[in-house]
Amino acid sequence: MDTKWVTSELAWTSHPESGWEEVSGYDEAMNPIRTYQVCNVRESSQNNWLRTGFIWRREVQRVYVELKFTVRDCNSIPNIPGSCKETFNLFYYEADSDVASASSPFWMENPYVKVDTIAPDESFSRLDAGRVNTKVRSFGPLSKAGFYLAFQDQGACMSLISVRAFYKKCASTTAGFALFPETLTGAEPTS
Repeated sequence: MDTKWVTSELAWTSHPESGWEEVSGYDEAMNPIRTYQVCNVRESSQNNWLRTGFIWRREVQRVYVELKFTVRDCNSIPNIPGSCKETFNLFYYEADSDVASASSPFWMENPYVKVDTIAPDESFSRLDAGRVNTKVRSFGPLSKAGFYLAFQDQGACMSLISVRAFYKKCASTTAGFALFPETLTGAEPTS
């Protein structure tokens, strides 16, 4: 899955509806893109979730996720009640089919599995152009037919510019009269 070149609606599921918002925009090369953004920093106790559509696993045991995003510097937002954050959480949820709905699975850490808390290398102020951060995380071993990715905002002012889920493999090769077929990497980061 790669949202970088998607120009039509992604139509991911958000909870609550007043949280993440899908918008059209332009990347740094002025290509049209679809992004999700959230900025409810003036309201306390934020817990905004965003979930992708179902992603088939195939034979993959370990998935890598590349996130491109911008985050606004909390110090550049005047008069906030102290609930502003500059991080968000990445989760996944495994399933044997596309079974998710607006209310299931429950919007909480369990049944979702937390991959990591994502922090930007650079944030931006109101006067700056958005500084795009790129982070790659991985998770596994996977055992069910597929998975969903989920993003939890707890009070950031940010934009999720693109999400790419991918896997790694070793290409087929011949060495010393032996043919080694194309092989997917294993479940662990080192396998």
